[in-house]
This record gives sequence, structure tokens and C-alpha cells, in this order.
Amino acid sequence: MKTLVVALANQKGGVGKTTTAINFSSCLAEMNKKVLLIDLDPQANATSGLGLSKEPNSSLFQVLIGEHNIDLKIKSTDFKNLDIIPSELDLAGAEIAIARHDDYLHKLKNALNPLLARNVYDIIILDCPPSLGILFMNALNFADEVIIPMQCEYLALEGLGVMKNIVQQVVDAGNSNLKISGILMTMYNPSTNLSQQVVQEVIKHFGDIVFETLIPRNVRLSEAPSYGLPINKYDPHCLGASAYRSLAKEFLDRQQIIKFEQIQKPFGDEPPPSVPFSNV
Repeated sequence: MKTLVVALANQKGGVGKTTTAINFSSCLAEMNKKVLLIDLDPQANATSGLGLSKEPNSSLFQVLIGEHNIDLKIKSTDFKNLDIIPSELDLAGAEIAIARHDDYLHKLKNALNPLLARNVYDIIILDCPPSLGILFMNALNFADEVIIPMQCEYLALEGLGVMKNIVQQVVDAGNSNLKISGILMTMYNPSTNLSQQVVQEVIKHFGDIVFETLIPRNVRLSEAPSYGLPINKYDPHCLGASAYRSLAKEFLDRQQIIKFEQIQKPFGDEPPPSVPFSNV
């Protein structure tokens, strides 16, 4: 099966993107999917959130500039089926270093294509930086799908429109297979009218693309990174763990529906080509 590359992206910070990257990856791994999480954020919060220290030369920086092989950067975690390519502060310099190259928007894709060809992983998760820079655009040019985390606040709706336009620009520029696989509502508080109204507004504008799973505001979710643990290991029975397990299941179910539709319509919306009978 072809490795699926999923970018977790939002140009706005503080939306639960890295929290989702850590816990979504871990719950997929718990469901027996072989997962690689790539930390593309120089803040390296996904790295520390899985219990790894921020070590010099551990990020993708040397890979992106052609000095190291990708295999040297992959690290095992303490969690079955989950590997990580860590980040650290030197990754911030990658944008300047690769900007001089003609293929600067495809450096990540070129570096990771050999890994994709080996089908080592079922899913690769990209934790994008919270800015519209070169690393962010590299991630979208490499990804098959984008999940957009969005907190349940009205100001976040503006950023959602921007993200949709950016994805379309990347599609138009050459990554024609890229699609938004889902919008994920985070920091949901069912006791407030605001959270409920924002969710209803997003569903009104984006329909089925919005995940049914809602990620709640949850103290245990906030605590887990300080212990270097994903939520399904830190507190397996809390609301946050249940929500991320639900997200992983919903995501995988959507993938099965897509595969089924492709099997049912192998030629898309066009009728299959007619095959002339042989005269032999």
C-alpha cells in the first residue's frame, strides 16, 4: 500500500496543531498503523512532546541542503509503531539556506521520495510550522492530504479561508493530488454557546469536510507534553484520549470510503473505454 502523507497545517499558531500531530500519530500507531511523525517546526514541540530531547543536528536541515541521508534522521520512540524525525532550532535556518535553489519549494519532496518508494510507513504526518514560509510550502507540495486544525473561535474562521486558498494555489501550481482531508475543531467547550456556534458556522460553509470528532478543552491534554507522553499513554481514559482515538478511527474510515469509491469508479465519472472484439 502506498504511504499516505498528511500535513497538519494552519498558518495561525495556538490552534492545537502540534497537540494533534502528537496524539493523532500515537493513536494511529495504536491502531497498528506504522507512522512517521516529521517535526517541521523549529520550536520542536512535537519532538519534546514525545519525550525526545532537542539535540544539535537532529533535524531535517542537513537533509534539505543535501548533506545527510534521510535514514540518519529517523528516531524510534518509546511507543510501538511510531517513529519521529525530530526538530530543533537550526531548522529555522533551512528557509534561508534552501531559498537559493531553483527547486526550493520541492526540497522536502525530493529528500523523502526515496523513503516513500520503500513503503516503510503506512502514514507520514507532517507537523508544519505556524507561518507561511518555505518549510510550510514544502510540506504542502509533498503532502497528499491536509488536516486543518481550528480552534472554536470566530477569528479563526478568517484563517480557515486563507488556508483553503493556499491549498488551492498549491494544487494549481502542480501538486494536483493535494486535498483537504478534514477540518478539525479543537479546544471545544460544549458548555459555551460560542463553541457550538463556531462549529455550526464551519459546518455550514464546509459541510462534510469537517470532522465529526471534536477535540475538547482538556487539562490532561495540556499536561501530557510536559511528561513527554501522548495522551493515550499519559491518561488513556480521559476525554482527550477518547477524542483523538475517535479522530484516528474517523480518519481511517474516510480512507476506506475513498478506496471503495475508487474501486467502484475506476474510470472516474467517465464511462470505461470500449474494447473492440478481436476478429481472430
